[in-house]
Amino acid sequence: MQKHFSAGSGAYFSDAIFFLSVAMHRIMPAELERVVQLDLDLKFRSNIRDLFQEFSRFPPGAVIGIAPELQPVYRHMFWQYRKENPSSRVGAPPPEGQPGFNSGVMLLDLGAMRGSALYNGLLEPGRVGALAERYHFQGHLGDQDFFTVVGMAHPELFSPLACGWNRQLCTWWREHGYSDVFPLYYRCDGPVHIYHGNCNTSIPDD
Repeated sequence: MQKHFSAGSGAYFSDAIFFLSVAMHRIMPAELERVVQLDLDLKFRSNIRDLFQEFSRFPPGAVIGIAPELQPVYRHMFWQYRKENPSSRVGAPPPEGQPGFNSGVMLLDLGAMRGSALYNGLLEPGRVGALAERYHFQGHLGDQDFFTVVGMAHPELFSPLACGWNRQLCTWWREHGYSDVFPLYYRCDGPVHIYHGNCNTSIPDD
């Protein structure tokens, strides 16, 4: 994982802790069936019990609930694949595109993860490497990159959370070359349940 989804030794997301979610089903006791994994830079505006209820919305075959990335991060990171496949949805904005995932809020159905031959097969080094090669992908954001790359090839493994469950506030990419398309990714209609102050962004007081 670290070979493909971190920036190398010493980088922030190079630590093994940023990959625990990928194999949480192999670490936790068998009697533990579901985990809600949260970043620390969050502010809840709704009851966490309502977030837990999202497990009941998982379609058959899904193992992880996760919200979209709200910046054109993966538009940038999949640039070579997009250049070679100009009609691809990979890295394109919602609703038709695949903008990638943000791992700040995740629902891990450990039982489903344990029982999914597809998901567990994708954890094998050869399969991980093949996916990274297929998409010309070299990441630096840990588990988020892994889930994003897997989601491009196998979206059926993921139950999409509404963006309001992970309303990211970072606007870094707006000031770094993507101001023209930034609003297409950043838009989040509907109620905000959780603010995510990623990249040290201030969270509104309300």
